[in-house]
Amino acid sequence: MSEPGTLLQEIKWNEQGLVPAIAQDWQSGEVLMLAWMNRDALRLTIDEGRAIYWSRSRQALWRKGEESGHVQTLKELRIDCDADTVLLKVEQVGGIACHTGRRACFYRVLEDGVWRVTEDVLKDPADMYGKTL
Repeated sequence: MSEPGTLLQEIKWNEQGLVPAIAQDWQSGEVLMLAWMNRDALRLTIDEGRAIYWSRSRQALWRKGEESGHVQTLKELRIDCDADTVLLKVEQVGGIACHTGRRACFYRVLEDGVWRVTEDVLKDPADMYGKTL
């Protein structure tokens, strides 16, 4: 197996040094969320076996679940054909991936020209983060 540094060279990073990262449930295939990774986040994800992202708003590494407890344990890591998107197949600890308290971030569907919410909030974000988002 290649060293993480060599593996990271194969990724096509954008102008900000980031790559989109899709988190997918490793068993059901459900798409849970999309986030961003920089080189450090991807290297640490590989090293630690858990999802670590780059927060564009905070300009800092973000270990998924560090506040909420809803960690994503890495089961498999893939890149797409162009090497410009990363796919993390994860076990979603606690069953909540979205900061809104829902199972997944893709909880709205377009129906008759309007976005309809398809998933209930499983846990109030204030209870997960100690503040209102």
